[in-house]
Amino acid sequence: MKIGRRCAVGILALATFAPIAHAEDDARAILKSMSDYLAKQQTFSATFNTDIEVVTPDLQKIQFASSGQVAVSRPNKLHAARTGGFADIEMIFDGKQVTIHSKDAKSFAQIDAPGTIDELVVKLESDGYALPGADLLLSNVYDVLNAGVVDAKHIGTGVIGGVECEHLAFRNADTDWQLWVRTGAEPIPCKYVITSKAVAAAPQYTLIINSWSGEVKDDFSFAPPSDTKRVDAKAMPHIDDIPEGASE
Repeated sequence: MKIGRRCAVGILALATFAPIAHAEDDARAILKSMSDYLAKQQTFSATFNTDIEVVTPDLQKIQFASSGQVAVSRPNKLHAARTGGFADIEMIFDGKQVTIHSKDAKSFAQIDAPGTIDELVVKLESDGYALPGADLLLSNVYDVLNAGVVDAKHIGTGVIGGVECEHLAFRNADTDWQLWVRTGAEPIPCKYVITSKAVAAAPQYTLIINSWSGEVKDDFSFAPPSDTKRVDAKAMPHIDDIPEGASE
């Protein structure tokens, strides 16, 4: 009997698997090992791809894709850049101020933010900036990600970009999230998926780490191009992954 694509998808959606013994303990232990490893990395750089879904008023899912790179020097230096279809931006933090540079709009804003990367993330999120995936840059990834977890599972192993990973799944009140962590002596995150259960049709954010290095070739300084103007932070143009007016 020939099975249509829609029927096959339905069968896969209904598939079940037997729980793995001590899955919750395993999941939290692997998450903790990743967090401890990341905290010890005083410098690192990575390239990544992201996909973010929005849901239209008629419940159609639309996915927006971007690529970028990040460089970190703990405790207080960060350079992140992201290029997508609706924004080409970078953020540079030198421990004293953060610069948000919109390359396509040829403008930048600078905000005083003395402190650590952890403190910067808290400040930007409180100011209304969306920073999905930024949890992985913090010095206490385990404490932040584990907060509010009501269920944890070690699903098994998977392969991301040719790399064998431990596949973890967690549940919070409003979100489900999954993490794929490289097996072996360097338990770095390879893939991170957040599912918004509180939003109709459960849109997802996906982060895939393409490359990782313990080396950083960045002085974390910003020299504005000659055709770029400085603006107030409130006057910064649209810098999100998705177009203005899109519904999530």
